[in-house]
Amino acid sequence: MTIQMDIQTELTSLRKNLNLPRPEYALDCCRVAKQLEKAGNYELAAEVLTEFWPDHSSAPDLEGLDDFARAHILLRTGALAGWLGSANQEGGSQENAKNLITRSIELFEKLNQPILVAEARGDVGLCYWREGSHDEARVSLSSALDTLGDGDVDLRATLLIRAGIVELTTQRLNDAMRLYDEAAVLIEHTDNHALKGALHNEYGRLFRRLAAPENREDYLDRALVEYEAARFHYEQVGNTRALARVENNLGFLFFTIGRYAEAHMHLDRARTLYYELNHRGNAAQADDTRARAFLAQGRFADAERVVRSAVRVLERGDEQANLAEALTTYGIVKAKLGKFVRARQLLDRAIQVAETCGDLEGSGRAKLSIIEELTAQTSPQELAETYEAAVELLKRSQEPAITTRLIVCGLIVIEALRSSTQITEPTLTESWQNFSVKKQVRAFEKSLIERALRDSGGAVTKAAHLLGFKHHQSLISLINSRHRDLLSQRSAVRPRRSHLFSKSRKTKRKTVSASRLPNSQIRILHVEDQKPIADEVGGMLTAENWKVELCADVDSALRILTGDEHYDVLLIGNTVNGLSAFELAERARKITHRRRTPIIMMSSNDFEKYAWRAGMDAFLKQPQQMNEITSTINRLLREGSKNR
Repeated sequence: MTIQMDIQTELTSLRKNLNLPRPEYALDCCRVAKQLEKAGNYELAAEVLTEFWPDHSSAPDLEGLDDFARAHILLRTGALAGWLGSANQEGGSQENAKNLITRSIELFEKLNQPILVAEARGDVGLCYWREGSHDEARVSLSSALDTLGDGDVDLRATLLIRAGIVELTTQRLNDAMRLYDEAAVLIEHTDNHALKGALHNEYGRLFRRLAAPENREDYLDRALVEYEAARFHYEQVGNTRALARVENNLGFLFFTIGRYAEAHMHLDRARTLYYELNHRGNAAQADDTRARAFLAQGRFADAERVVRSAVRVLERGDEQANLAEALTTYGIVKAKLGKFVRARQLLDRAIQVAETCGDLEGSGRAKLSIIEELTAQTSPQELAETYEAAVELLKRSQEPAITTRLIVCGLIVIEALRSSTQITEPTLTESWQNFSVKKQVRAFEKSLIERALRDSGGAVTKAAHLLGFKHHQSLISLINSRHRDLLSQRSAVRPRRSHLFSKSRKTKRKTVSASRLPNSQIRILHVEDQKPIADEVGGMLTAENWKVELCADVDSALRILTGDEHYDVLLIGNTVNGLSAFELAERARKITHRRRTPIIMMSSNDFEKYAWRAGMDAFLKQPQQMNEITSTINRLLREGSKNR
């Protein structure tokens, strides 16, 4: 292709200019790297800058350059650090990119280069957008447009498109349309295929969103036309990564209108192209799209497999808004599979990740998912509070689908609140004819149990505590015997492992109660990935003469627990590497020789109700209850001794 040939010519010319003065050679390298960047070939662009940027995790070598050449090298390496970090999900890459570009801005301002200052600020805005910091991205792009004024038509169009992407991401569709239309006028007569491809792709995304939820055919047709136009222009440039992005967008469009075979065909193409480029971060985003397609098809197991992989990849990078979106998908999938405790953990984490990075709309969408998927497991009061927060976060959304979801979720909350008022006091019969005290007492008993189950999220153990039972088996017995219609309100019961491979009771060796062992023989497995906390807790436990084995992640802890090593207590911190702390507890309870092992969770988050549901024996809030660790362990060891 012509563009490709031009780049090859530039590269050949560049290799012949090795004898140029270092500042001139640096500027030539930056010019060629920028062309490669526009073509989506970030790896080769970085290779062109190798003499100045041999280590992508470090700052470039600016020795022997004047300020103008330094600023250009800083801008190009910063922009490439952002692109490569996005493609490969490299942690800290966007922050590194912003630092490099900010240094270039300082130099360009000193040299009175407003056009280059505007270009650099536009790249900073892109870094903020990747992180999910949408307000900061909006400010950077607005500043870039103000600095540029009417100069450099192509750059102004680029900045307008990027500003539109931010508005589209935050669901301000009318604002995005205005910005795209302004850019379209500027590039109508340009031959910049990369720019035209970007504009048509964004128009396609915009019209796809406007088409929902009514599937308006005129908007869907317009979206398809725009995507085809984007494909044509990207092919002229040879931008494979952008072509993969178009395929992913087409996959999203087709699954939303129920054309699943075509959706998966396009997603296959997107994933293949991304893996050919070794851009696993982008491939993970395509996997999230595929998981949503599987969800729409009712293929929940397939959705779980795909989105789990996507989350693991996205956790390694900086694009927290994309991670929050994938966590929301993962939470919905778990809810569909009936794994309500894990679903709530994932959705809560999606909210936390989105709010931390500044993606308030992503947080609002995750909150709506809690209302839609976990109605029966959430108290009416909490549903109302969640809805109120979601409305506040999404109040500026201009997306029709969000408006529809807000209406539906509002009706769900109203119905839940109405039902809760109906069961607070059972109504008596209007006459004494056929009156039965026993029936009335049982009706009242049922209403109390139902309310306790609802307020505990279906956790029988916690519900039993709320009702004042000394043991949860008493409540289970009541539900199984007198109120079987409440079985559906319980969280899923963990299946008990059979004893096919364990010794018979008669041949099991007699064990010594942990409470009767000397302290020096008490063994504790401590799972904690934060070294300062691990050191502090370890000091407290070893002071009691207990043996403490530290494990830095829950995946390794699970491997240890499936072995034969004896532990008297399992102490878990709120780690998020690999498996969650809650999933570790649930799995430990399924291991025959760990069922009675006391499990304690320590966390700075308010996860007590989730700890109960996961089968933990105690929950300690950090740092307020740190000094209660030893007393809690001693209490659980004593209680364990009584139950043996």
